[in-house]
Amino acid sequence: MRELKIFSGRANPVLAEAICEHLHLKLSRISLGKFPDSENYCKIEEDVRGRDVFLVQPTCPPVNEHLIELLIMIDSCKRASAARITAVIPYFGYARQDRKDEGRVPITAKLVANMITRAGADRVLTMDMHAAQIQGFFDVPVDHLYAAPVLNAHFQKMGIPSDQIVVVSPDEGSIKRAIGHSRRLGGTLAIIDKRRSNATETKQENLIGGPVEGRVALMFDDLISTAGSICGAARLVRAAGARAVHVAATHGVLCGNAIENIQKAPIDEVVVTDSIPLSRKQLIPKIRVLPVAPLLGEALKRIHHDQSISAMFQE
Repeated sequence: MRELKIFSGRANPVLAEAICEHLHLKLSRISLGKFPDSENYCKIEEDVRGRDVFLVQPTCPPVNEHLIELLIMIDSCKRASAARITAVIPYFGYARQDRKDEGRVPITAKLVANMITRAGADRVLTMDMHAAQIQGFFDVPVDHLYAAPVLNAHFQKMGIPSDQIVVVSPDEGSIKRAIGHSRRLGGTLAIIDKRRSNATETKQENLIGGPVEGRVALMFDDLISTAGSICGAARLVRAAGARAVHVAATHGVLCGNAIENIQKAPIDEVVVTDSIPLSRKQLIPKIRVLPVAPLLGEALKRIHHDQSISAMFQE
């Protein structure tokens, strides 16, 4: 591991520290700041010539600020003659617009992928992208991790009998994810029929599958943004007779009125990972944060030693 260097941007330094602790390494030194005119400043404070460099920077809110900082860090390492640069982006922002669903709109996910590649990244490590096909937007290798083992382990520790579980997909797009969790946790499968009226508003119409009555509902999604969808789904599941509702998501974006919505919703617990740092206001009793540093640390070690990443998820 001597040739490995891990640097952190300002998006989630606590996660980067935890990854280094898992690998028994020290976080490498980097100076980040701003010039008087608000332009970003970066200087690598250690020798990276010929080294395998990992830059930990989720592009979480403020997305533009963290994205440009990542690009500048990549360029700094490239010009300092690093042998290989891996952009570790636990949460990949700008992932919603991955296709043209109407006229005169951009495919922003492809644009951001191009920017990261052109800046000099040799590979990308990310986790639970909003749309898995975004991996194909990059012209460099992408290692796509899943937080499912971490989330499943949390619910397995609760000791809920499998015949008392119903795994709920909050929309049609999450059915495959729900099936995967159901195979490991047991229980039946239910699907929420979600209708989107515009970019920010959704309505939960029907509950398909089940049975739900008297069971513990486990709802899985890739991210929670304003929490409007999951709260609407939770109310629908409760109305169908579920005795408890637990929501799990990899990324807790929790923007807008998310905390207020979760407080009011009939949800017993919301589980997210620390891919995105939460503020004190966001850490309400209903929300539980699970660490993903061991998962990311193992992936970093395997990339450094040219070992298989997919083997991490084989039973």
